Amino acid sequence: MPPLPDPSRHGRPGFAALFAALPVAVIVIDPDDRIAHANALAEQLLNLSERLMVGQPLDAILPPPGEGSARDGHGFAIYDTEIATARGHKIRVDFVEAQVPDHAGWRAITLHSSATSRRLGHSADRAAGARAAVGAAAMLAHEIKNPLSGIRGAAQLIGAGELTTLITTEVDRIAALIDRMQDFSDTRPLPSAPENIYPLLAHARRVALAGFARGVMVEERYDPSLPPASVNRDALLQIVINLLKNAREAVHGTRNPRIVLTTAYRHGMAVSAAPGRPRLPLPIEICVIDNGPGAPADIADHLFDPFVSGRREGQGLGLALVDKLMRDMGGIVQYAREGSPEMTVLRLLLPRAGV
Repeated sequence: MPPLPDPSRHGRPGFAALFAALPVAVIVIDPDDRIAHANALAEQLLNLSERLMVGQPLDAILPPPGEGSARDGHGFAIYDTEIATARGHKIRVDFVEAQVPDHAGWRAITLHSSATSRRLGHSADRAAGARAAVGAAAMLAHEIKNPLSGIRGAAQLIGAGELTTLITTEVDRIAALIDRMQDFSDTRPLPSAPENIYPLLAHARRVALAGFARGVMVEERYDPSLPPASVNRDALLQIVINLLKNAREAVHGTRNPRIVLTTAYRHGMAVSAAPGRPRLPLPIEICVIDNGPGAPADIADHLFDPFVSGRREGQGLGLALVDKLMRDMGGIVQYAREGSPEMTVLRLLLPRAGV
């Protein structure tokens, strides 16, 4: 009698095949806090086979970072953290733990390599880029802006004419660019206070609908129970208006353009806003979402670096300034493509007031 065909090869793949093929390291924990499953990427990352891990206490293989846990009924996440494994070597990962729905006590842990932290707003590369922008802004403001005033004054003395207008227009354009770059050179602490974010979001939405986003739907999807956030009022307003303006530019030419403002409370979200800073809870989430095409793939991981832009006419300073202001408030900004159909998500994560 010939052998029966293997359904995993000729039909729908089973759990084992799907679990092994996941493009992220995953460990499944049973109610006794022991490892029940580990996929191929988890084996590779931890340098241990699934056979050796199954049945072992989680702490003996991968001591969870921080104080949190998904066993309290909520998710738990720590980004860009260093963990010492059972074999003694250290790995830098994004550690995300979540309960398995309808299976009490079962949890799934995903381990993302540190490369994904580039998108979270607190990588060393991004901080170095911000420092470089500060130095460049200070230098340019000193070396260029003062001579520009002299050039403009000399052009006006020449008298009216097409060439004079061209000179003064270009000088004003360069001076405006320098003014924007000077925003990076302000290293003073950004004072924060408890704020109800909804009046700020409402004001930013009104500004958008009255001007640059006129004629585009700006939908609101809010969690009405959010507590006050610890923010700088003016900085947060500037950030949201900037992101709404970017969203409007992103949907230009898109059929049925849409922009969505959302808020949510993310339990267990704890990250460091910058290298060397302590990890703090950042549970308050604000998202600006649009149905535009998103950033080109080759710059997506560097979208918040100074002078990086997906638009030919862009200067690459808007999102870099958003990143700086968010870090100055102790928060982070993320970029992602999510949903079906995919939409662009700019996610702000902020500290809760009084924590």
